[in-house]
Amino acid sequence: MVKKVSSWSRATKRSLIIAADCLLLPFSLWAAIGLRLNSWQAGNAYNWWIFFLPSIIAIPIFVRMGLYRAVIRFLGDKAALTILLAVTISVLLFAGAYDFLGLPNIPRGALAIYWVLAVFNIGVSRFLARIVLRQLESSAGRRVAIYGAGSAGRQLAIALRISREYMPVAFVDDDAGQRGLSIDGLTVYSSDQLESLIRKLDIHEILLAIPSAPRNRRIEIINQLVPMHVRVQVVPGFADLLGGEVKMSDVREVEIDELLGRDAVPPDERLLSANIRGRAVMVTGAGGSIGSELCRQILANKPSILVLYEQSEFALYKIEHELRLVAQNQKFEIDILPVLGSVQNMGRLDGVMSRYAIQTVYHAAAYKHVPLVECNMIEGIQNNTFGTRAAALAAIAAGVETFVLISTDKAVRPTNVMGASKRMAELVLQAFASDPAVATRFSIVRFGNVLGSSGSVVPLFRQQIARGGPVTVTHPEIIRYFMTIPEASQLVIQAGALGGNGEVFVLDMGEPVKILDLARRMINLSGYSVKDSNNPHGDIEIGFSGLRPGEKLYEELLIGGDVTGTSHPRIMKAHESHLARVHMEELVETLAAACSDNNLERIRGILFEYVAGYKPERGIVDHLHEPKLVPPAQAE
Repeated sequence: MVKKVSSWSRATKRSLIIAADCLLLPFSLWAAIGLRLNSWQAGNAYNWWIFFLPSIIAIPIFVRMGLYRAVIRFLGDKAALTILLAVTISVLLFAGAYDFLGLPNIPRGALAIYWVLAVFNIGVSRFLARIVLRQLESSAGRRVAIYGAGSAGRQLAIALRISREYMPVAFVDDDAGQRGLSIDGLTVYSSDQLESLIRKLDIHEILLAIPSAPRNRRIEIINQLVPMHVRVQVVPGFADLLGGEVKMSDVREVEIDELLGRDAVPPDERLLSANIRGRAVMVTGAGGSIGSELCRQILANKPSILVLYEQSEFALYKIEHELRLVAQNQKFEIDILPVLGSVQNMGRLDGVMSRYAIQTVYHAAAYKHVPLVECNMIEGIQNNTFGTRAAALAAIAAGVETFVLISTDKAVRPTNVMGASKRMAELVLQAFASDPAVATRFSIVRFGNVLGSSGSVVPLFRQQIARGGPVTVTHPEIIRYFMTIPEASQLVIQAGALGGNGEVFVLDMGEPVKILDLARRMINLSGYSVKDSNNPHGDIEIGFSGLRPGEKLYEELLIGGDVTGTSHPRIMKAHESHLARVHMEELVETLAAACSDNNLERIRGILFEYVAGYKPERGIVDHLHEPKLVPPAQAE
């Protein structure tokens, strides 16, 4: 029935309403005369066409005042006032026209009664239609409860009804004064009743409409909802809502930091702007997950020039387009310069840095995917180690003041080539920093996994949940440190401004997260249950694929135990051994020769010797590796 009514054209629905009004207005006049003269036969004394005169006068007025443009299902207070005004004008014009035409006298009291009946009939007919349509639609769409009965929650309820994909059935609110109230036909319940409410009202989804609540309160509510196996979505804070109005398009998935249940530390604005505001800044790998977020944070701190250096044409186009829109909307007068290039091309890097007088470089360009780099050892080393060296030498030649390397926790006692190549990159910068002849200040910022980046488990898990599973975890005991990309990028910028030269700054990643627990949490917050031996009738199964080449169960952030705090509560400073520049140059030449000869065993031997704690868990798996054949006599 709902689909049938919904399929009617707008013109058909408007014609039905006009026809109803054409009948209701004559009836109102006839009833008014009968009530005034205390006889239902009194109207028979008048010509029949007189009773249709109100319709002839009123309908054009109703059209002009927009009564037939309103959507019946969403009539509100404004519509009621419009009806009142339109009917009043039509009654006055009817009375004037009746007197002007010299028609048989109608008692003045009957006109007053007619006005009351017309307002009542025209208004009630529409609101009754609204009630009927909403009742019909109550069986359609996903049944949702709105957590938050304030202004945002009420706006969201209206937006949901417009969408027709969702049907709000209840409000939930922490305010005891709201409980038991009926708002727009929806009862407000206590959060303590939520679990029973989900079963009683067959609720499929919870929408958090509490944009003014602090993040820690939203996280508390999300934690409360995890075991209820109901999908949870969130209305963002008021700062993210255009004009403070809530629309269905504003509703989003639970953010990654809310999934983890950890709060970010507010940034130190002085540190954020120290190396950026009014300065010429360059980001390598500007189109990557970390690089692009660094660009956003840098733009917000208003540099004079922002150079986007990126190897991928499409990634460079995307981030440039996005930043130009932001700069245009915010009216920033900042030169945004996209530059295509590889970080292994030192001449191009030097030319770009010199031409634009770059003062600060954030080096985010790197190959980060552990199994891919493990199978492509030389490419990983050339990009991560030699690319960093080329960028650093270009920075020194161009007189760059500050150079910040974005490193990784996988550089600490690595079990893979990616981590080892990043540790070699750290050693290169530490060697340059130890040279008193070098004026450029080098900083290294080391942190763990960022959620939402390319290759992150969260988008992968979301895709797998959307397909109905299974969700794949490499190992039941694997744990990782996690941080959101915006928080990590802010901390990178702040760490780079803390001073020192050649120091390794380590970000406090909070408590490590068990990936299996994260998978369970995401399944539950998507409205499903985990299918396992304890719950064989669950919705989505979790499978284990085994550790990938070069992957280990846990990551570390420190090579040694020599670590001190800084002025920032989330940034620590590690003091680690390194090579002098002259020894580092010799090592680089040896490593370059091994790469040129495709001597993978020699490359691995160099990594064993110079990367502390390097301990691969399997043999070489590079595509071009040719294992030495052992003669049969020796094999016995």
